[in-house]
Amino acid sequence: MPPDVANGMVLTLLKNIQPDATQMKVSMVAATPKPRLVKLAITSRGEEPFSVGGSSRKAVHYVVHVEIGGAAGLIAPLLGKQPPDAHVGILGGEAPAFVKSEAPLFFGGPVWRIELASPVWPSKLAGDSKDNPTDSKN
Repeated sequence: MPPDVANGMVLTLLKNIQPDATQMKVSMVAATPKPRLVKLAITSRGEEPFSVGGSSRKAVHYVVHVEIGGAAGLIAPLLGKQPPDAHVGILGGEAPAFVKSEAPLFFGGPVWRIELASPVWPSKLAGDSKDNPTDSKN
């Protein structure tokens, strides 16, 4: 195996890429019916605005393209076997965080959109019990 195999670490890698990097390539063992070593070409597509709790933020939009390589890589798009590009949003800063992903979760599967959901907590009503935070008098 090459020393840059990124299985199970793609999100960690994305959180640690410099946003101004043009492209990064890492190896990955694809979990296909017959496991195969592929390259992931990761590029930044700039920033996308979003908001959390009324606070505006910007996430770096990364595109992860699977490069199959060899003869299989040439015929994969023709046979409908080329995986779609994954799109991932990462909030930068001192503690980078995952924001969203649009990618298939398994070989041949549909593209799933996964994004963070911000919980909205109800404001404390007058007279609510301090001992039981789940006690609601609605």
